[in-house]
Amino acid sequence: MAKMKMRESSKSDYEALRVARILENKARLESLGILNKVSKLREASTPTKKLRTNVKTVYGLTPLRRSQRIKDVAASTATFDDLSSRPSHEKLTTEEGEEEKERRIVTRNKWEEEKRPANAPLIELNPKDVEHFLSAESSGRRCDSKGRGSVYNPLLGICCHFCRQKKLCGEEDCKRCGNCDVDEPCLGKTDCSVCHSSNGVFCRACLKVRYGEEIEEVRENKEWMCPHCIEDKGINPYWICNSSICLRKRKMSPTGIAIHKAREMGYESVAHLLMEELKRGSRHKR
Repeated sequence: MAKMKMRESSKSDYEALRVARILENKARLESLGILNKVSKLREASTPTKKLRTNVKTVYGLTPLRRSQRIKDVAASTATFDDLSSRPSHEKLTTEEGEEEKERRIVTRNKWEEEKRPANAPLIELNPKDVEHFLSAESSGRRCDSKGRGSVYNPLLGICCHFCRQKKLCGEEDCKRCGNCDVDEPCLGKTDCSVCHSSNGVFCRACLKVRYGEEIEEVRENKEWMCPHCIEDKGINPYWICNSSICLRKRKMSPTGIAIHKAREMGYESVAHLLMEELKRGSRHKR
């Protein structure tokens, strides 16, 4: 008890001494005017908050833009002129203006076609690009692989729905990929006679491996339909597109490289294997 009382008394003496020193130092700072300077410096360094006024932005109601080609509606002249018009600061001479006008008329006629085949999309090529595409090196390597092609071309190449490779086809007599003639269809890519969409574009290799069809037979058959249209029309509900995109939409896992498994089991292609599996699944559900 005595020790505790001694500790408390020593502590109280220290606290009293500390408070006295604080008051003494504060009085000395006030006499020197330092506290006023510190407060002024703090006020100057503290940024003043500006009151923000909320300004409500009113957006005008404008018509939504829609792809005329997808909606199968011919583009209006005004819309086309807006797309193909030059900036106002570019002045054309009379001769250049006539050439530009003729080019617009030709392009408008192509634009207003009812349906272009999916293996012959409308594009405009720069003459410099044509020279590059027709170079001896590019032309020589194009036909090295007849299945999917050997030359990747993001502008002239047509994307296959399954492998999604925008390659020039390896067909020797293809005028589009060989001569850069954009008005000709690509002989190495398919085109659905019903939808004419990218869903029906397959290269030779994917068409054979994934669906068991030959490109020559499809090319001769003017009424060939892609798996999407076959299913939509109810011709064969179990004949589906087995691309990874379409399988994921069906909540099915992509098959990967399943051609070896399909052929080992005696099926012609991956689509035939999936068709039989879907048939067996529907029987078990019953």
